[in-house]
Amino acid sequence: MKTFLIATRNAHKVGEIRSILGGEFQFLTLNDFPGAPPVIEDAATFAGNATKKAVELARWLQTPPLKSLPPDLWVMADDSGLEVDALNGAPGVYSARFAAVDQFKDGNTPDADNNAKLLRVLRAAPAEKRTARFRCAIAVTPVETEPHTQLFDGACEGCIDFSARGQGGFGYDPLFIPAGFEQSFAELGEAVKDRISHRAQALGKLKPWLAVRH
Repeated sequence: MKTFLIATRNAHKVGEIRSILGGEFQFLTLNDFPGAPPVIEDAATFAGNATKKAVELARWLQTPPLKSLPPDLWVMADDSGLEVDALNGAPGVYSARFAAVDQFKDGNTPDADNNAKLLRVLRAAPAEKRTARFRCAIAVTPVETEPHTQLFDGACEGCIDFSARGQGGFGYDPLFIPAGFEQSFAELGEAVKDRISHRAQALGKLKPWLAVRH
């Protein structure tokens, strides 16, 4: 059985990936490797950050004294975020730390702070100027071989609402209305999100690639 180390500790993200890819694979997370080194996500693109995480973790797993790894182990890393047209594509790769500058701190900032900043900077934007999309890049890199990374991407078009709606999801989900719907991601529920989200689109490209190699 192919095993994936999902390069995250985010339970929501892991749940989405497991739900979409199904039970044909074994999944591990960074919680199973507490000694894994942090990877600085300093690339200018989602694909660059995803690739950097996957390759660096794959190389770390090849380094002694790590032992007893599953025989067919791959690292799966993703980077995703929100692009708002009225903000020239921001927050983009800074989506998880959008409010950090306001708080004069480094690292990710709470979802509530990021959402509050987004609403604040868009407060004068009318509905027709609030178009946006979630974008995702997924990188998969094998362990125990010369690293060669495959990339898969996806996007979900929509717009930013004027206030947060719904209790589900995470990140900017309460503000994002996907195209063709009137509810936010946080209102639509996981079943719908797992079908139409940016991560679902990327994983949908990954699945047939895996089927050939499984």
